Amino acid sequence: MTQTQPPQETSALPETPPPPPRTSPESAVPASAGPSTGRLVGVDLARALAVFGMYVVHIGPPLSATTGVASWIRYIADGHSSVLFATLAGFSLMLIAGRREPKTGLAGRQAKARIAIRAAVLLVLGTVLAMEYGGVIILGFYGVYFLLALPLVRLRARTLAIISAAFALVAPQLAYVLTSLLTSSVQESINAYDPLRRLSEVGVLDLLLTGFYPALTWMSFVIAGMALGRLDLSSGTVQKRLVALGASLTAAAYGMSLLLAGSGALRSMAEDGYSSGGSGSMPPVGGSMPPDGGSFPEMSASFLLKGGPHSGTTFDIIGSVGVAILVIVGATVAMDRLPRLRRLAKPVIAVGTMSLTAYVGHFLAQSALSVPAGTGTQQSWVPLIMFVLGATVFAAVWSRFFRRGPLEHLLNAATKPAKHIR
Repeated sequence: MTQTQPPQETSALPETPPPPPRTSPESAVPASAGPSTGRLVGVDLARALAVFGMYVVHIGPPLSATTGVASWIRYIADGHSSVLFATLAGFSLMLIAGRREPKTGLAGRQAKARIAIRAAVLLVLGTVLAMEYGGVIILGFYGVYFLLALPLVRLRARTLAIISAAFALVAPQLAYVLTSLLTSSVQESINAYDPLRRLSEVGVLDLLLTGFYPALTWMSFVIAGMALGRLDLSSGTVQKRLVALGASLTAAAYGMSLLLAGSGALRSMAEDGYSSGGSGSMPPVGGSMPPDGGSFPEMSASFLLKGGPHSGTTFDIIGSVGVAILVIVGATVAMDRLPRLRRLAKPVIAVGTMSLTAYVGHFLAQSALSVPAGTGTQQSWVPLIMFVLGATVFAAVWSRFFRRGPLEHLLNAATKPAKHIR
């Protein structure tokens, strides 16, 4: 999270706030590319919801301390917000690489260079923040996702969807086998030669396999987002098909998990003592390492039948992708067909156009204000409400004077050298 992702070509964390009616920083893409204003505004709204979901997990009370509607809000935010971030990260890559048609030739090479630069910047920024806040920071993982996605940016939506499905079906089982082989001695041997691990608690092994958002299992979300980026989300036919797909994936994955693993199949992993206060948890299928640095706890293969947030199983991945699709399409439809709601939601949409700033900012504000994380003794929802309101007001005011958020501006500036690629 805690749980990203997440621009006309932004990182999942947008970067270019367009002029009113504010489309996303990604909307810098020519109108001829096909995306409608409503569609891009919907993507920004989805980003804002992902940001607020991360706030819920990082700042709100733990799931065990909530009841009723509050429990549902906390449960839905747990895991799904960071997954939505990752899915939107993939969508943003397509805004850089070419919406409906992939960029080729010089434009294609420059687009790949921009993605690579963003990846490097996010990896550095994520590592710096992880030195202070630990493995819950998702930005370093984003950097790895972007690098791994580079070979895929010219593929069509159908091909990307197939690859995403393949990852969902195979990666969790592979991750389970690999993590079962990670004894303390193996971990120490790998980490001993890892410069990233020396700087923070998030090293290469964490980024790829054992962290809160391991690339091996999380690339499925990113690639699914890339597939969505290739589609015309302003088309009513596409919207209906995606809603049907999202609902089917969600119902099938979670329903099958409940059928095979019983009533506790969808239990949040954060409640099992694996979470370190973020949106991630330490499941045995590609999750963060035990706090004492030991090996993963002995787990039965039956765990692979569970589908709870951050369990990293096939059921979790498929169900979470379904939820992400429903949120993105729902936000798109709402912004496209309800102009009054779009006007009312403008301050919230502004948060989505500068989600990198909003994400990093809430960690810095937590430290400055000594706000406890959403674990342990934190029982009140007041800090969360104040953070949401604060981010909304800041974004609304800032967007009236600047095209991009503070960090989005710096990220955009960092990619300028890409235009010299020939």
